[in-house]
Amino acid sequence: MRWWWAGAIGAARKTLDSSSASNSNTSIPPPQSIALVIGATGIVGTSLLDILPLADTPGGPWKLYAVSRRPLVSDNPKVHPVQCDISDSAQTLERLSPLSDVTHIFYVALAQCPTEAENIAANSAMLRNVLNSVIPNAPNLQHICLQTGRNHYSGAFEFAGKVKPHDPPFYEEMLRLNSPNFYYNMEDILLEEVEKRDGVRCHGSVHRPTIIFGFSTRAAMNIVQGVCVYAAICKNGGKALRWPGSRVTWEGFSDASDADLVAEHQIWAAVDPYAKDEAFNCSNGDVFTWKQLWKALAEQFELEWVGYEGEDKSFSLEKEMRGKEAVWKELVRENELVDTKLEEVGNWWFLDLVLGAEIEHLDSMNKSKEHGFLGFRNTLNSFNSWVDKMKAFKIVP
Repeated sequence: MRWWWAGAIGAARKTLDSSSASNSNTSIPPPQSIALVIGATGIVGTSLLDILPLADTPGGPWKLYAVSRRPLVSDNPKVHPVQCDISDSAQTLERLSPLSDVTHIFYVALAQCPTEAENIAANSAMLRNVLNSVIPNAPNLQHICLQTGRNHYSGAFEFAGKVKPHDPPFYEEMLRLNSPNFYYNMEDILLEEVEKRDGVRCHGSVHRPTIIFGFSTRAAMNIVQGVCVYAAICKNGGKALRWPGSRVTWEGFSDASDADLVAEHQIWAAVDPYAKDEAFNCSNGDVFTWKQLWKALAEQFELEWVGYEGEDKSFSLEKEMRGKEAVWKELVRENELVDTKLEEVGNWWFLDLVLGAEIEHLDSMNKSKEHGFLGFRNTLNSFNSWVDKMKAFKIVP
């Protein structure tokens, strides 16, 4: 069985079990590959830190440098935390340039700014800071994975409704939209840096997931966490779980990207010669409706639920959650949850944007399959497994 098929069995639960088994092994072989994970506490960074150290991960054994702006604690001897604010060029050079043994970079960091012009400036600078610090000092660097996203085809959030997106399903060969987009700038920077190495020793790949289902308390766009927090607050108030979004999103088909699958996809591209210097979509390979997931969410929190009731009864979660900070604080205290603030666990404008979409956004995974990646996820199982993990780690009650 090829390694990237294994994820079909289950996402978060399998990773937890395998990680425990891996950590119990006191005999650690010397690393074959050295990964630099940029954005290690994010939703995909967390999955990379779980999966790369496993005994059967291709390219391994792996040693990891886990880079994050805030402190990261790991009890895995293969993971070496590096606290670094990559928006600071001097600090990035100081802390990353000594890592001369790096063979692979997994860039999964994101800065979310109020305007797309600011997004372009901030994210371009961060990526350049990392590459300028590592590439000249890591002679054995082989591959750089860059994570972007679905907005490559649908446009930046700032221009939603103002720029016509491509018609789905989205294919990697589709031309860029005539609109500013920080993903485009980052891809150009990656291409520029890879070409400096003449493509002989260093290659790159671009990965475009859609809405990511995963686990991280520090991810700005963790939609599973957000809907779980909303459900917990509904239950606390004795209210039904009301659908806030559009009819199209409620009834229409959507797709998602399991965070473990995205990590597996990047590892595959990093070590498989046939995946070099390509851009790939990365979704679970199936479709779902939010009508299905809303029922599953209600069952997870033992709630009555209410579906789409018409545009006149739709509402904004951003407005609905205003003033609920004290409610969440009390829920955290009563249920002995990880100490978080409401604004840290619920990105409400993002949920409004996703759940209120008026068009279907679907991609094609054919290119990945044609290049040899056959991984997939059952999205309903993926959703439930990440909710289970958030409960197990006391993020939500």
